[in-house]
Amino acid sequence: MEMAVDEMSMSGMPESGTLGAYPMTRDSSGTSWQPDAALHSSIHGMVGDWMLMGHAMLWGVYDTQSGPRGADKAYVEGMLMGAARRDFSNGDTLNLRAMVSPDPFMGKSGYAELLSSGETANGVTPLIDRQHPHDLIMELSGSYARLLDDESSVFVYAGYPGEPALGPAAFIHRPSGMDIPDAPITHHWLDATHIVFGVLTAGFVHDDWKLEVSQFTGREPDQHRYDFDPIRLDSTSARISWNPDPHWSLQVSWGRLNSPEQLAPEINENRTTASATYVTRLGDGILAATLAWGLKQESDGANLNGVLLEGEYQTGSWTAFARTEWEQNSELDALGRRRGVGELTLGAIHDWAVAEHFKLGLGALYTFDFVPSDIVPSYGGGPHGAMGFVRLITH
Repeated sequence: MEMAVDEMSMSGMPESGTLGAYPMTRDSSGTSWQPDAALHSSIHGMVGDWMLMGHAMLWGVYDTQSGPRGADKAYVEGMLMGAARRDFSNGDTLNLRAMVSPDPFMGKSGYAELLSSGETANGVTPLIDRQHPHDLIMELSGSYARLLDDESSVFVYAGYPGEPALGPAAFIHRPSGMDIPDAPITHHWLDATHIVFGVLTAGFVHDDWKLEVSQFTGREPDQHRYDFDPIRLDSTSARISWNPDPHWSLQVSWGRLNSPEQLAPEINENRTTASATYVTRLGDGILAATLAWGLKQESDGANLNGVLLEGEYQTGSWTAFARTEWEQNSELDALGRRRGVGELTLGAIHDWAVAEHFKLGLGALYTFDFVPSDIVPSYGGGPHGAMGFVRLITH
């Protein structure tokens, strides 16, 4: 078996994406797209007619969050992903993918993150000011694409678990945010459906456009992070994506989620998202940025917006990153009132090559949290957070 770092011009390696006749670098999480100019940090190799791909990003984090609603914790998070691809002589493509995470080992209650909310640790109370861990099995999926002509294709994708056509690429895969170890507080406004237990997607690709529709399980994963939740296929989403040139990837999507919250099973949700991701060379480095908006329209009448702007600049062995967010949240206030909250995160990482295909990084971040004056006392005044971390990543 011959292994080599991803380079599109390598002999024997396909240049097209897994879903059609577009550059391979456009593929991101699930069936989502990113800019063609985005970097891929995976290891590729050929075994007979199959191309194998491996990617790893593992973090060791010490997290401290201020005030009575904060906490300190050391934990491990990240993901290991592998894929096997077979291209047939008629132009069809089969792609199989698996992804696992060490997140469950941090415990059901995840880690402290002020202003974050979503899911549950015990099946009784919601996680508030904490970020839930991902499931051990993040994705087991397969896709099959058939070329119609030089510019067009149709495809099907199935996952258990998998990611439906809803929202931008998941934050752990976005070129603008994959080097930031804490999850966005707008995660449940934009891309929380990147792990659902049961999804079927059908799509059509023409040149730089993609239209796709998914049927999937609307319920978010439960507190049992090592098992497989029931398949329901009771929710629907649709997404249109456009890459107008190698530097941009745009998407608009809508989903009808049936009973997404385990603790509020009577509430359904309409979710609308729009995003733009940009990647370009700037000086001696690569700049990546994403602007995204999400709207949750819940069946009890609540309309909750979330906005995210994130970016990172990678040059040499250094990566600097920033993320700012604002959301309307009714879970942070003890009285259940809708409150607008926000945060700003700044940080950097320095990487060292430790093997042919692996880098070890050391970094830190600091977060400023902004909450309305009437709930500031519950956060202890001047809420903030910080993280120090090491990571191991393929390159």
